[in-house]
Amino acid sequence: IRCRGAIPATIAVKDGVCRVGLTLEELDDLAISGVEKRATKCSTKDLPLVIAKQMELLERNENKSGPSQWGATTVASTMHLAHMAGISVFVTGGTGGVHRGGESTMDISADLVELSRTPVVVVSAGVKSILDIKRTLETLETNGVPTAAFGVDEFPAFFSPSSGVTAPARVDSAEEVASAYLTSLGLGLKNGMLIAVPNSDPAGASVEIAIQEVLDEASELGISGRDVTPYILKKLAEKTKGDSLKSNMSLVKGNA
Repeated sequence: IRCRGAIPATIAVKDGVCRVGLTLEELDDLAISGVEKRATKCSTKDLPLVIAKQMELLERNENKSGPSQWGATTVASTMHLAHMAGISVFVTGGTGGVHRGGESTMDISADLVELSRTPVVVVSAGVKSILDIKRTLETLETNGVPTAAFGVDEFPAFFSPSSGVTAPARVDSAEEVASAYLTSLGLGLKNGMLIAVPNSDPAGASVEIAIQEVLDEASELGISGRDVTPYILKKLAEKTKGDSLKSNMSLVKGNA
């Protein structure tokens, strides 16, 4: 990102403070905080509670000299904080969406809600294939969110560049994305934009096969809601012997 003339600013919550931009030391600490049980997943609904809890710990001096407590922001909360900081575009791995069976469970990611009300461009590798991609795109359409695939006609499925679902629109350059975003602002629209970039890592196809196996396992164990994605990513890393993690890193770099 720096070599392209932009300044990367990782967003997270640290010890009750929303941070837009982290030092290298903080990035390292954030990376290991999950393993050390010092990080809490934060969507927009979680931000007030997590910040209040972390502030309370500091006020009681329970964490004065100990390791930092982190809030790991989701696409939704990252969008919100980025907008507050005046940032108009951010990159992530994959966005949340409508979970399989969501028409009955109403298990729909807050990412879609935030995309409908916060004017930030989200660049991702599409929607995770563990979700219901068709219903996710329908929900984005209903909420007036411009959604496009970058350089392809098929909507990407995170690890795999193929989902079997035609993208609502196609863009072929960063300039085209910027023009569409500025036009949206000029029209007074309050929504964000979702730009899906296909993953070019060749390991993606084999990872997709493993995903289907892990999905079946998660279903048998009764794992649902916000616990599904962490479980699947952990099991995928084990099943693919690290290929899923490498592919994940590759797609994030490609998106950036």
